[in-house]
Amino acid sequence: MYSCGNGYCFKKNGWTYIHIEGEPYERGFQHGYLLAEDMARALNAIKHYIYFMEGKEFGFFVDNANRMFTPFLEKTPEYEEEMRGIVAGAQKAGVYVSFEEILGWNGVMELNISWWPWKKRHSSIEEARIGNCSAFIATGDATKDGTIVMAHNTWEEFTIGQAFHVVMDIEPSDGFGIIMQTAPGYIASMTDFFVTSASLVGTETTIQIKKFREEGKPEFLRAREAMQYASTIESWVKMIKQDNNGGYANSWLLGDIKANEIARFELGLEYDNLTKTTNGMFVGFNAAEDPRIRNIESGRKSSYFVDIRGGVGARRLRWKQITDEYYGRIDVKAAKKMIADHYDVYLNKWNPCCRTICSHFDIDPGEFPNTCVPYSLHSALDGKVLDGELAGKMQFFARWGRPCGTPFYAAKFLEEHPQWDWQQGYLEDMPTQPWTLFGKEMSGT
Repeated sequence: MYSCGNGYCFKKNGWTYIHIEGEPYERGFQHGYLLAEDMARALNAIKHYIYFMEGKEFGFFVDNANRMFTPFLEKTPEYEEEMRGIVAGAQKAGVYVSFEEILGWNGVMELNISWWPWKKRHSSIEEARIGNCSAFIATGDATKDGTIVMAHNTWEEFTIGQAFHVVMDIEPSDGFGIIMQTAPGYIASMTDFFVTSASLVGTETTIQIKKFREEGKPEFLRAREAMQYASTIESWVKMIKQDNNGGYANSWLLGDIKANEIARFELGLEYDNLTKTTNGMFVGFNAAEDPRIRNIESGRKSSYFVDIRGGVGARRLRWKQITDEYYGRIDVKAAKKMIADHYDVYLNKWNPCCRTICSHFDIDPGEFPNTCVPYSLHSALDGKVLDGELAGKMQFFARWGRPCGTPFYAAKFLEEHPQWDWQQGYLEDMPTQPWTLFGKEMSGT
């Protein structure tokens, strides 16, 4: 275990668990000092990836993040101080990073998948088809004991997604405590799996829209503020909507443990939709259920919504099948199986590929139209599960690497698929890891 002031961190089964606490600068300093080396690796990888994929240096996105987001930091000085603390802590640990880079790193997700495609005047239809997560939240008659169960896996490019190995426990001087999955240097989650001391839980799947509002508040600030200060689902929704810029648009799955109520909140730029229940299940598969967001804001016809050759349509159908199969007996054990599901509804067989809930783009030859780039370095890279009892203790189970446990070895993959040689030196192995419990009072033992 490593410590810095009242902060500490330890590594376990592929994850890095970090506890930080106190005033904004203080907790930021703990964060930056303890995760300095991880942050350096993450920034090195994103700089390489961004330039290869976009032809733009990371500094281009940094400059635009600072141009657009600085006015909102002036309105929320708490988070500016926290990021300045991250910078100071990293530098104290021997890793040079500037405040501007940390701000750009926090905003790079929404700039890369939302602002930049909008700026180029086209939507990221090809990238959006890939999908960026699978998730569900259930309660009432849907679960074994009638309380909330939530699960999520992150779909991401390997060189980016491998940075999200951090479970962060934040005990701020003001507001509610947060435990979330995140990456080093981030003040929000971005993969968005969290539980707070206000008894709120949440996750999401990206729905990507083609519009962006430069004068709006960045998603990472809205999401962090909602996690730290919201006490109800309604107040959480109000905060994530405030000054919405359309960046990193999501279908949010939220739960109130005390009220045993769950919600799906789909947030576009012009349209949004909140649906709540105390008895049922909501799922996420990277498309909006609301036809206005799906057709008008995403800019794609609803055919992709039902096209089972692609990950969106296939998972939409598979979630319906899984809901019927597991309804009434969903618990943590079942959730781990559900989020690791490999049934391919297009070929009607067990077949891990780009269409399955636990995605495996890297072994998919992509022989069918409207599916994926063959053997793409994109996959489900983790699994997280909680129920009401765990959430009440601010804990959750997490598995690093694919939620099914299938290992990934970089050298072997690059030898078999040399077209991805440009990622040599940036890919990390992901051996099979066990499901591991993380949360409050964890000490690494």
